[in-house]
Amino acid sequence: MQRRIVSLNRDCAARLVPTGDPITVRAHHFVTLTQTLGGSFTVIVDGNMARVAGKDADALGLHVEPLEFPEPTTSDGIDPEHLWHALRSVYDPEIPVNIADLGLIYDVIVDTTNVTIKMTLTAPGCGMGPVLVEEVKERVLQAPGVSHVEVELVLDPPWSRDMMSEAAQLELGVF
Repeated sequence: MQRRIVSLNRDCAARLVPTGDPITVRAHHFVTLTQTLGGSFTVIVDGNMARVAGKDADALGLHVEPLEFPEPTTSDGIDPEHLWHALRSVYDPEIPVNIADLGLIYDVIVDTTNVTIKMTLTAPGCGMGPVLVEEVKERVLQAPGVSHVEVELVLDPPWSRDMMSEAAQLELGVF
């Protein structure tokens, strides 16, 4: 995506990256849109990077495409492919790669209609952890048959670049 400058249509909540601190970006303020992947947006506001949730897309004059799921590959309960599809729709705010391909998802457990996900962060002290956890919950809850999502943030084993998919390594130029 090419960066572009947009003016907010209304006041909008955002989270500073990487601290996760909440801010309000005022209506008619100019921001630089740097990432529009998945269900959220990354902007530069007053020299700081911030993440805007998909529910506030209209403030940026944008919209979020609804998460659509492919035909189920199984007729027994929740389709695991649907869960991974939802996880691949969540992007790191600083890196144009989804959290699944980054290797941040350690485990996905399905129990009837409940899903438990164990995930990590690229850095243990990342303040965006709670923001990413909430986005994972929101996206996975959209998968057919899911009624509850629990996300456990784990830091062991620590994340390393070796955990990234080959596609992510190619995208970022790290082999």
